[in-house]
Amino acid sequence: MDDKINDKSLRTALLLAAFSALGPFTVDMYLSSLPTMMHDFHTTASLIQASLTASLLGLGLGQLVAGPLSDVHGRRKPLFISMLLYFLVSIACAFSPNIGLFIVLRFMQGFVASAGLVISRAIVRDRYSGVEMVKFMALLTMISNVAPLISPTAGSAVTSFTSWGGVFLFLGILGLILTGLTTWGIKESLPAEQRAAGDFKDVFKNYGSLVRNRSFMGYALVNGILFSGVFAYVSGTPFIYQNMYGISPQLFSVLFALNGLGIILGSQLVKQLSGRLNEHHIFQGGLLLAVITTATILIVVLIHGPFVALFLAIFLFAAAIGIIAPVSFTLAMESQGHIAGSAAAVLGSLQFALGAVTSPLVGIAGENSAVPFGITIFMTSILALISYVILVRRSADATPASQNS
Repeated sequence: MDDKINDKSLRTALLLAAFSALGPFTVDMYLSSLPTMMHDFHTTASLIQASLTASLLGLGLGQLVAGPLSDVHGRRKPLFISMLLYFLVSIACAFSPNIGLFIVLRFMQGFVASAGLVISRAIVRDRYSGVEMVKFMALLTMISNVAPLISPTAGSAVTSFTSWGGVFLFLGILGLILTGLTTWGIKESLPAEQRAAGDFKDVFKNYGSLVRNRSFMGYALVNGILFSGVFAYVSGTPFIYQNMYGISPQLFSVLFALNGLGIILGSQLVKQLSGRLNEHHIFQGGLLLAVITTATILIVVLIHGPFVALFLAIFLFAAAIGIIAPVSFTLAMESQGHIAGSAAAVLGSLQFALGAVTSPLVGIAGENSAVPFGITIFMTSILALISYVILVRRSADATPASQNS
């Protein structure tokens, strides 16, 4: 009997993980095609990177909409509509006649893909609690970290026998499969009597209280700002690796996957250190590593240093993200149990919204300059450090004083 329960749980976890991985596939799968697309569209590196920005912005804003919609209308209906729209928009991306329309479609693609990220986690919250929920969230987190490893490789595999449009046809087919899985594989997990009212007034009230919470916003901003550095890397390295260092699209995909492995290794280090070191100390160590590695990246690009030095610095920066992400999420969510859904949406949306800001900055000097990338990624760690000091450390230092008065 237990084996049957475990098999069912595994199938459910893998099913939800497929929806959770849609975001990374949407962002990463076409990365190795960016230089080719720039020439096909007869546009600039900055404009072609704006298509990445648009998808990130869509993923960020979409989470803030899809979550509350699923609270009002249940999980299946918004998920089904979103996946069907994802299929249609992805096909439209494949046949875009110009860069302007492509950017608009990429925003729409990211917006509807965000439903997979938010609603898959909402279903977990509906169905599981305690240790079971921890296990499911751990699996979904692992998949979200593995997806960026395989999505660029899958994209380069597709473009090895077809054009970049084939990547979006592949994504369209993926959306169609997920539409079918929603119809036949997902059961409604939120009964009608437990759904929220159609009035979004309470939702905005919760968001307002989170914004006013200095500690929460401090950790959320550190997490979001540093992840915007990851998106700067995602946007800039296809041009830097291939145009400046002569890396092939296939090798680029392998190197991109290795940096994704850095995030996983950082997360595993946190797992080993938890219980032995204070979480705040682990967080501070990860933040220090981010500052050191991004400073190294800036120096390497300024002197046009060897590729190995640049790659190792980016790999260690990815490891720093792997350290900071789970700890910052835990520290931010500690006192937000009563509005955990809204808090999770803010944390997730900030990553993509800030990533939408940094992504186009790395291309402002053209496709053959890495200096804007170096400056942008270094500034993310500095701004993250400032956010931590002002919002978290000062707030913590002020607490004892207020208690003693």
